[in-house]
Amino acid sequence: MLRKRCLTPGGAPLILLVCHLITALDVPLDLQQPPTLTHQSPKDYIVDPRENIVIQCEAKGKPTPNFSWTRNGTHFDIEKDARVTMKPNSGTLLIDITGGKVEAYEGVYQCTARNEHGTAISNNIVIRQSRSPLWSKERVDPILIQEGNSLILECRPPVGLPPPIIFWMDNYFQRLTQSERVSQGLNGDLYFSNVRTEDTRNDYICYARFNHTQTIQQKQPISVKVLSMDAINETIAAFLNDTEFYSDSPAGERRPTFMIPKGQTSNKLVLRGHMLKLECIAEGLPTPEIHWRKESGELPNKRTFHENFQKTLKIIDVTEADAGLYRCIAQNSLGSVHHIINVTVMASPYWITEPKNLVLAPKETGILICRANGSPDPSITWLMNGIPIENSPKDLSRKVEGDSIIFSDVQTGSSAVYQCNVSNEFGYLLANAFLNVLAEPPRILTPTNQMYQVIMNNRALLDCASFGSPIPKINWFKDDQTSILDGDPYVIHDNGTLEIHVAQKDNNGKYTCIAMNDLGKAENRVQLEVKDPTRIIKQPEYRVVQVAGKVIFECKVKHDPTFTPTIMWLKNNEELPDDERFIVGEDSLTIGEVTEIDEGTYTCIANTSLDKDSASAELTVVAATPAPAIIYDRPDPSTDLELTDERERSIHLTWTPGFDHNSIIQKYIVEYEDGLHEPGVWHYLTEVPGTKTNAHLKLSPHVLYSFRVVSVNEVGRSQPSYPSRQYQTAPAAPDENPSKVEGAGNEPDNLVITWETLTGIQSNGPGLQYKVHWRQKDVDDDWTSVTVANVSKYIVSGTQTFVPYEIKVQALNDLGIAPEPSAVVGYSGEDLPMAAPGNVRVRVENSTLAEVQWEPVSPKSVRGHQKGYKIYYWKERSVFKRSRRHVEKKILTFSGDKTHGKLPGLEPFSLYKLNVRVFNGKGEGPPSPDEQFETPEGVPSAPAFLKILNPMLDSLTLEWGAPSHRNGLLTGYTLEYQPINNTHELGPLVKIIIPANETNWTLKNLNYSTRYKFYFHAQTSKGPGNIITEEAVTIMDEAMASRQVDIATQGWFIGLMCAIALLILVLLIFCFVKRNKGGKYPVKEKEDAHPDPEIQPMKDDDGTFGEYSDTEDHKPLKGSRTPSNGTVKKEDSDDSLVDYGEGGDGQFNEDGSFIGQYSGKKEKETAEGNESSEAPSPVNAMNSFV
Repeated sequence: MLRKRCLTPGGAPLILLVCHLITALDVPLDLQQPPTLTHQSPKDYIVDPRENIVIQCEAKGKPTPNFSWTRNGTHFDIEKDARVTMKPNSGTLLIDITGGKVEAYEGVYQCTARNEHGTAISNNIVIRQSRSPLWSKERVDPILIQEGNSLILECRPPVGLPPPIIFWMDNYFQRLTQSERVSQGLNGDLYFSNVRTEDTRNDYICYARFNHTQTIQQKQPISVKVLSMDAINETIAAFLNDTEFYSDSPAGERRPTFMIPKGQTSNKLVLRGHMLKLECIAEGLPTPEIHWRKESGELPNKRTFHENFQKTLKIIDVTEADAGLYRCIAQNSLGSVHHIINVTVMASPYWITEPKNLVLAPKETGILICRANGSPDPSITWLMNGIPIENSPKDLSRKVEGDSIIFSDVQTGSSAVYQCNVSNEFGYLLANAFLNVLAEPPRILTPTNQMYQVIMNNRALLDCASFGSPIPKINWFKDDQTSILDGDPYVIHDNGTLEIHVAQKDNNGKYTCIAMNDLGKAENRVQLEVKDPTRIIKQPEYRVVQVAGKVIFECKVKHDPTFTPTIMWLKNNEELPDDERFIVGEDSLTIGEVTEIDEGTYTCIANTSLDKDSASAELTVVAATPAPAIIYDRPDPSTDLELTDERERSIHLTWTPGFDHNSIIQKYIVEYEDGLHEPGVWHYLTEVPGTKTNAHLKLSPHVLYSFRVVSVNEVGRSQPSYPSRQYQTAPAAPDENPSKVEGAGNEPDNLVITWETLTGIQSNGPGLQYKVHWRQKDVDDDWTSVTVANVSKYIVSGTQTFVPYEIKVQALNDLGIAPEPSAVVGYSGEDLPMAAPGNVRVRVENSTLAEVQWEPVSPKSVRGHQKGYKIYYWKERSVFKRSRRHVEKKILTFSGDKTHGKLPGLEPFSLYKLNVRVFNGKGEGPPSPDEQFETPEGVPSAPAFLKILNPMLDSLTLEWGAPSHRNGLLTGYTLEYQPINNTHELGPLVKIIIPANETNWTLKNLNYSTRYKFYFHAQTSKGPGNIITEEAVTIMDEAMASRQVDIATQGWFIGLMCAIALLILVLLIFCFVKRNKGGKYPVKEKEDAHPDPEIQPMKDDDGTFGEYSDTEDHKPLKGSRTPSNGTVKKEDSDDSLVDYGEGGDGQFNEDGSFIGQYSGKKEKETAEGNESSEAPSPVNAMNSFV
């Protein structure tokens, strides 16, 4: 418990009072105490008419409080209403509206929690039913408009509770594209600065979404036809004898005018902390651009946003400074117009100091403060146990002075709950704070006999939380000592915690915490064990190994004997490869058959439950060299180190280099040891090129120096040289101050100043101390300072919460002080944020994703460094299931000052709730009121299973399980199937729609002995889900199967097949021989029987045409030409070629012989068949398939 002293407010004489301003006071519940409300429903509670009403009211106290309710200012007797019940040991009301009307339970409710020590009351909780009325029926006439004119499509949605969200879509539920030319106003209307022909459509539909009831209403579609000048002229010409009534161009270009708001000026009222939205939409051609500015100042940088293509100016978290004149300017190439909006900022009451619970011992004095602000100034009303304080019993120990109640010389019976009501015309605040008069001896709240373990040289914190009235004083004792532990190295904090800055072995032991007040004392014992640090005493060293060689890295660890460390090896800060060549031993790592990929940095890490240590070494892999080969290695150590030219701050060092092993020395590294402050520890001092063998070294005061040299070549580092002789410099005042000075409180009323201490070499002399300075920033105060030693922090107590301080830490020793340090700014301790984010809104983007938006809290209410916001969200239940399930809350964190975030991975068709909290370095603030939303339906998952049952000759039965994730209301199942043969060719697809309540289906009229493939899925209104497939075969007819087997195995059938094959072979041989032999064809015989008188003389004159010889087998028939119509006239030749083709078209084969005589008819029939052939129809395909 924390207490502060304060003075009485107002003009009363200054009386010193003990004010019990207790942060997060939590009186143990086994002690007598008035009621404290722990949870209540929001002031404005809009309920869903489809769900039961739950009005929350929870409180704690001793004795357990009794609860009662008022409704509309009168007692609400819940026992007379069968629909209303109260949860056991709670004031929460459950109203079952099944079969009833929500309207009957609308009203103003207030909860009262009372016991014998006082009465606490809740806010007025206004219960209203959410409403989503239907759009009134209206006739929407089509709109004809000339291209280039402006247009407003009115939405005018029905008035709902809460107001609906408006958006415009088309018949396909696609949002209409908006731009600088076309946009939706804050009132929901759709504004066209100028219309174009592409705006013509008959499905402009305004939708109103009512989130509480998850319903969407739509207006009748609006039809808009934009007429170009050609279309207008054609229309007018039909009535005016083709006379053009309009010009050849659309509506002319014009300067902007405002469509909204009207006039030159307007007024806007907004409340502090709310969101300000100003809107200007203009018409004109070309499309105007909108610009905003504030007449009397700049727009707030981080709180100003431009939306809707610059037409809307949004300012979040409005303050009084945002009042004033705002000018919006609409401009295009023809001119501009402006409108001035006068913004007035008012404020509902907000807390400056909220009254806190007050615990006093008899005869003590204290004060309750209720301080708030608002515009107009709010009035403050005090109540005691729910009754106006002026009507409550008189109490001489109580004095009301405006926003404060002063208690003096209180008595045991003075306990009560006081209510502070702060109100103006824009709202009210109601706070309960009890006065609990207790005489209670101390009690220790920390567990007894607790063991604390800490690594040596680290900080130790021993807890001693206590409660008592009067507030107990805390003292600490060690072992059997009787002296109080106070002062270096011990610090006792206000909360009773004992801190040891730098724990040493002699701090081991048992510690006793004693809490004491006038009524008694209590004690608790704890034990502290200071453990040795874990250190790697044999570190892995740099290694060079040839390919296929072996390398061993050592890692020996020294640790506290009570710990068993775990040793882990890393390669390049990652786990070792999963390779049997890597063998991890107790204190080593062995790598066999080394390859080039093994090259890298290997790190050994030794871990215990309290600390760890690590060391690393490089492995270089070189190619295997055939013998003889030049051997390259690290250099030998340097020798003969000599110090000359000794001065206070410098000295000269020379040395003799060692053998370089065939690799030129690249550089020398000079290291030093400080024998006074860190004996045995070597530090880097400087390095020089490999061409030099001396160095001029700069030194620090008050150091006992030894030097050594390390040589470096391409292979690696040499072993260090033997140290030089020692050289000690004289002491001096510090040259520098501590670094990394910071200030950050760890409690709401302290400031922890920390710094990085100077090393021994930086101290420059004995008696090193630190002078710590601090003062509150931006306040005309003198510096406060304190001098400390052997610590790296100092705690300033009694500060205000999260206040900036200027801080300086200056080093000094026995010889003087360091230069004046520069000041840094730190902050006193943070406290939990006071306010919850406001105006939390949820926009569901799809069935698995939602966006949350909120208004940020004011920086002052954060009371610390704002880290960000956290969204707590959880699934209440699925929409189609009324039963609740175990609630698993999830948390998403958004850093910084973000005011929106997205919730991924939601389950479709589910009811979710969420709240938003701001958090700082101390923790989280109060949650915003729970917001609920529903995700829309999605597509279902695949059915749980699909089984084939009872396959018959021409039927089978399918059985399935419902999808494991329905994601909505199932509208049915779709079954598709098709036959499939052994070559995986698919037959025609058959589709069947099955009702959602079926779990099996029988298919009939199937083909016997046929394999079918089935595709099965469920579907919701959002579409089909994932498909599950299965295959099955109908049963073969036994008689048909036996006949097929009998025919195939008969001897006569096999003989017939062999005879046919032999006959075909003989015919093929005959045709081949006949072709090669040559001779006369039937055409030749025909010519001999019917000689042509015109051809015969040619035969006599030229013997080359006498007969068809085999020498002409592969040549075209000379002298023969067929007319284009394919016939030869009789008068041209008595022996017409038609005679050889039976009246058909004559044809020649490849060897020149005429084939019409013996194949013309067959060819014709074949051609006719080809002409009539088409691609097979699905039916033919199925017949051929089966």
